[in-house]
Amino acid sequence: MTDAVTQLTRELIAIPSVTPDDGAGQAPLRDRLAPLGFQLEDMSEGNVANLYARYGNQGPVVAFAGHTDVVPTGAEEDWTHPPFSPTASGAYLYGRGAADMKGSLAAFTVAVERFLARHPEPQGSIALLITGDEEGPAVHGTPVMVRRLAERDEMPDYCLVGEPSCSERLGDTVKNGRRGSLTGEMVVLGTQGHVAYPHKADNPVHRALPALQELVETEWDAGNAYFPPTSFQIPNVRAGTGAHNVIPGTLDVQFNFRYSTERTKDDLKAQVHEILDRHGLRYDLHWHENGDPFLTEPGPLVNALTESIRAATGVDTHLSTAGGTSDGRFIAPHGVQVAEFGPLNDTIHQVDERVAMEDLERLAEIYEGVLERLLTET
Repeated sequence: MTDAVTQLTRELIAIPSVTPDDGAGQAPLRDRLAPLGFQLEDMSEGNVANLYARYGNQGPVVAFAGHTDVVPTGAEEDWTHPPFSPTASGAYLYGRGAADMKGSLAAFTVAVERFLARHPEPQGSIALLITGDEEGPAVHGTPVMVRRLAERDEMPDYCLVGEPSCSERLGDTVKNGRRGSLTGEMVVLGTQGHVAYPHKADNPVHRALPALQELVETEWDAGNAYFPPTSFQIPNVRAGTGAHNVIPGTLDVQFNFRYSTERTKDDLKAQVHEILDRHGLRYDLHWHENGDPFLTEPGPLVNALTESIRAATGVDTHLSTAGGTSDGRFIAPHGVQVAEFGPLNDTIHQVDERVAMEDLERLAEIYEGVLERLLTET
């Protein structure tokens, strides 16, 4: 029993499912779910493998969302153990995807097996939405499955996303929401010329600096009880020909908002344009909407999760909306209660990614507890 989650995690890690080439990365899950009575549906699109599995035909529906794709390993010689040869060393299991998020996939699968062994006729249904395109563009993965489920009015009531959420110890953090992400790609237009004759040129760098300074110094909002204040960051700036005596003709600036539920993407866009226009800039600006903020306040899902964590670990969890985006951003807008919980995130996307084997077992216990609390009579 205690080795079941670790063994399945090993099987999943051994498949080099680097995004978006999932290969046979979902086969071990199919092999475990089909004998339980799950109806398996291939929702793949393009070169992305998507698996939708459902047990039962009544509500409420408790879903688990996750991904089998992993990020590239980097130079494999930098790894202590080969990244796709799962290796137990001390208390840890090493391998690409151990924490993000093949350990969570294994834990939920084992949790379902144990739950259905005790409750073959639960008071509701269990579903899994598994994609091979979370670490990549995230275009042909979860959004495709969500769209198809919404079209046939089959969206789940609750969705537990297995992203690695914890910081110091298993159970310390549940993500009950995420900030929105909005990226701007801007080209400030000027006139190229010789630095010795600035009156014959128009330097877009000089023109843009006051506006950029105002954007950096603006307080976009004060946040709220669940979200920190909206942040504005400039990750990339590029101008010039490389020559010391040429005034550039254009300035390329990329900026990003991570925003709270106090703001919308439309009013952020409007405020940015107002600032740029007031400073008299000539510019082209293209927006990329990476995801709206979402929040699941304490209720059935969050309560079931926090109670299960406390029962399995003794930890009183902290609710957080910090960090980047996840596929929860595609699910929550359909009125689904969404929460994210998984193992420690201290080694994700790193060389020698690892997960504590004891945490894998506890994680399965927590996921089983959530099913128990949501799908059985109390």
